[in-house]
Amino acid sequence: MPKEFHNLIAGKEVKSKKTFESKNSSNLADVIGVFPEASKEQVREACKVTKEAFKTWSRTPAPIRGEVIGSIGKAIAREKESLSRLVTREMGKTLKEARGDVQEAIDTCHFFQSEGRRLYGQTVPSEMANKELMTYRRPLGVVGIVTAGNFPVAVPAWKIIPALLTGNTIVWKPSEDSPACSYAFAKLIEEAGLPTGVLNVVFGGGGSAAGQYLVDMMDEGLVDKFAFTGSTAVGRKIGEIAGRNLKHPTLELGGKNPLVVMRDADLENAVSGALWASFGTGGQRCTSAGNIILDAPIYNEFKSRFVKAAKDIKIGDPNLYDDVLYGPFINERFFERWLEHYQWGKKDGAKLLYGDGRVTKKSKPKGFKGDPDAAFYGWPTIWEATPEMKQFKTEIFGPTINLVKVNGIAEAIAVANSVDYGLSSAIYTNNREWAYTFKNEIQAGMTSINNSTTGAEAHMPFGGVKGSGNGTRESGIWVIDNYTYWHGVNDDVSGKLQLAQMDTGYIEPKQAVNVDGLLT
Repeated sequence: MPKEFHNLIAGKEVKSKKTFESKNSSNLADVIGVFPEASKEQVREACKVTKEAFKTWSRTPAPIRGEVIGSIGKAIAREKESLSRLVTREMGKTLKEARGDVQEAIDTCHFFQSEGRRLYGQTVPSEMANKELMTYRRPLGVVGIVTAGNFPVAVPAWKIIPALLTGNTIVWKPSEDSPACSYAFAKLIEEAGLPTGVLNVVFGGGGSAAGQYLVDMMDEGLVDKFAFTGSTAVGRKIGEIAGRNLKHPTLELGGKNPLVVMRDADLENAVSGALWASFGTGGQRCTSAGNIILDAPIYNEFKSRFVKAAKDIKIGDPNLYDDVLYGPFINERFFERWLEHYQWGKKDGAKLLYGDGRVTKKSKPKGFKGDPDAAFYGWPTIWEATPEMKQFKTEIFGPTINLVKVNGIAEAIAVANSVDYGLSSAIYTNNREWAYTFKNEIQAGMTSINNSTTGAEAHMPFGGVKGSGNGTRESGIWVIDNYTYWHGVNDDVSGKLQLAQMDTGYIEPKQAVNVDGLLT
């Protein structure tokens, strides 16, 4: 019998009446555990507990909070290998990628531990005597967090760690696609010395389930800040609810990321970067390349090299084979959604260069390793497409890429900017003017020059614009603005009422001096 897990509320394991199973993405017969579907009342109770814990945690000195963050990082580092293997088993990414996922959480802890001693405000000179002006960062309160399943450790860390450091308390609804990873992560946080009630975890689905219940808590006044990673459609709804409650949400949403290859590019490097951007993690990254935009003079050469490289990709069970580029879809829901784009391409007249839908025993790439019937695997799929096609505009979230021909840097940028998303972007060129123009005119939150569209570092801002986000950022010093507000303090020691602008002793200029007149 698989082990049964429970919600984590007020330091206790709390059962729910309804449950769901988490399965090994690469072997669906392997049930990892049974997890609760939290009720609305349980979510509400978690928020109340969290609000109460805020009174104490927010008053804990920031350097001490930083020490707790450091302890979390040490606990994760100690369990890195075990946690990484759990990520591979549950989510389906390769072990190398899983280790990177976990390492990003460790790096985030290392970075924010020291930020506990750098939550600087400012002392500002006043325009009046015997008066001091100061600013302070203050925590917002209860933070509701909903995360996706494709990065089950790194992405929650991006939200949870800075929120805790700045003195907030949290109710976290992790993805139903990777609950075991989330439970393990939460227990490591608990081990590190976080006081009871500061972090509470409720499990379950999104719409009409625990995720929606947590969003509803903004209307009940029990959630002061919301942070979400997921689809653009859901992000818009969360933004609407946050807006009517005068909350500023953090929204890290979808992407349709352009990778531009110019006529002067190093094609070997460009093909390598494009292959990873397109098919790494099976395309199940918000930063995966959506369209490869190719300058006309190198279009045919790049296409030939890229298709050949795709045919050599090794795919299979990452639990058994260390040399595969990618494994299965996280689950059937993601697979079925991906499969739809084959109909889009057929309807719009896109040309299929390589790919055949689901990998089966009768239809599998030469580099496939393992049992294709044990999970949902997709062929690496390459299309020739044009900007007006649905598959060019829509996030597909799977191992699919479009090749698009343009002529010159101006058209490349125009085509790249024509989609509704603006998360990441990349250009391959050795022409510094083209690189300069691209980084200044591309509509994206992140840009790589001669590198892939994917990748993040704990001390750099992560996030997008347009349909990819509302301008908020994860990671680095910039994320602190998402979990604090600025408090201005006016400290008057003059012993009398002083009115700014009205009682200010402005200096009146004297009669103007005519330099020529001084010399006559």
